[in-house]
Amino acid sequence: MLFGQNFLLFSQVKISFFTGKIATLKSSSEHLFLAGDFNGWNPADKNWELLKTPAGNYVLNKELPVGIVHFKVTRGSWNSVECDVAGKPIDNRNLKITADTTIKLDIEAWQDNFGVPEKKHTATARVHLISEKFQMPQLGRQRRVWIYLPAGYDAGKKKYPVIYMHDGQNLFDDYTSSYGEWGIDEMMDKIPVRQESIIVGIDHGGEYRITEYDPYNSKYGEGRGDDYVQFLIKELKPYIDAHYRTQTDAAHTTIAGSSMGGLISMYAALKYPGVFGNAGVFSPAFWIAPQIYDQAQQATINKMSRFYFVCGDAESESMVADMQKMADLLKSRGVKPENAPVTIIKGATHNEKQWNGDWPGFYKWLMEF
Repeated sequence: MLFGQNFLLFSQVKISFFTGKIATLKSSSEHLFLAGDFNGWNPADKNWELLKTPAGNYVLNKELPVGIVHFKVTRGSWNSVECDVAGKPIDNRNLKITADTTIKLDIEAWQDNFGVPEKKHTATARVHLISEKFQMPQLGRQRRVWIYLPAGYDAGKKKYPVIYMHDGQNLFDDYTSSYGEWGIDEMMDKIPVRQESIIVGIDHGGEYRITEYDPYNSKYGEGRGDDYVQFLIKELKPYIDAHYRTQTDAAHTTIAGSSMGGLISMYAALKYPGVFGNAGVFSPAFWIAPQIYDQAQQATINKMSRFYFVCGDAESESMVADMQKMADLLKSRGVKPENAPVTIIKGATHNEKQWNGDWPGFYKWLMEF
């Protein structure tokens, strides 16, 4: 699950984590950590280490804001994360924080006792690598870029709409994904010929992900979001349009992503409506960049721009409200209701499985030009 949960400055409450029944450790000197959306899913964060007590269990006391958090227990790496008794990955722990509480952590087994689960390539034949090292001069970096081409592309002359998507590692191939893939290619393989699109996936930058997808400065560093979008506009889109049969106008050019990718998609469509006429805003991390609301308030709104908002109601305490606030703001500025729909998925959390389920509704709406 990619980092992107909501931790606004609500009142702090005291949470005491303690271990109950846990699987045998390899040595008595091992360290246990919590890795979650509160620390960027860092599996060895010293600030989130559980300390061993004289009684032999492990304890961590923290103050956290009211809301929902997701996490797992590790022994310092993702190879030694907790798992079930059969060695299979478990879902993220889900904790709804409302008041001071204690949380008992029972751990069935550790992943490294079973070996690392074998990962296989799952990308379909229609997915291709454009480059492992596409130049990003605006950022002084390189990045892997993927492309999904519709069936019959090589044999025909048709021009296609294009969807630019972030976090390319997690779109098509389970082998390259960190938390599972969206399965975009499998879903697109089932699309009727008359509704096909080209999909371009740009890998995220690992340690640079948050700042590359944030247009504004924050506690995480200097926001490089506009540089990233400039790369899309000045380098990648011209390349795609020159080498593939695309419909180049804004109405047929979409930008889409989840979490921080939802934030940067929102920004790109607001600031550059002449390039990106549509935005797929999945579980957006608006909490990290509240300036996005000022951007929406001050931007010259193209009344033809279209925005699709979707999230789960179990993602965070304010995800739904944050997203609804943006949709209402757009509508107050002249965007038609049908061009800024809001979809809330009951019980859905913040992960690729959810976004896989969100995709068909988004794509059906997108094709209703």
